[in-house]
Amino acid sequence: MANETSEQWRQSLKSKEAFQDFVRKYFNNHREMKGHYDDSIYFEDYDIHLDSKDGLVVTLTTGSYTGQGMPIKDTEHVSVEDFRQLLLNKRFAKADVSLPDAFHMAADLVA
Repeated sequence: MANETSEQWRQSLKSKEAFQDFVRKYFNNHREMKGHYDDSIYFEDYDIHLDSKDGLVVTLTTGSYTGQGMPIKDTEHVSVEDFRQLLLNKRFAKADVSLPDAFHMAADLVA
C-alpha cells in the first residue's frame, strides 16, 4: 500500500464522515479486502466488503492443523462507524499499522 493511502486512512479516522467516505471509496476501487495468515499450526482467512447498506461484512475463517476437524467460519455485519471506533480504541492508527493489517486485526475482534 502506498504511503499516501496509509496516511489517508489514519487521517480519515479523525472524523466519522471522512472515514465513511474513505471506506466507500476504498471498496468502490477494490470491492473487497482479503487476507490470510498461516503459521503451519493455525490459519486465518478474512474477507471484508461493503454491504448494500454501507456497512461492512466481515467473514473470518479460522482453523488448526492440529486436531480441530473443520475450520470455523463466522460472518458479522458491522457499521462503518463501529469499525472506526474499534480502530480508534485499539489505537491501530498510532501503531504504524498498515490498513490491511488493521482490517485483519479488527476482523479477529469483530468475528
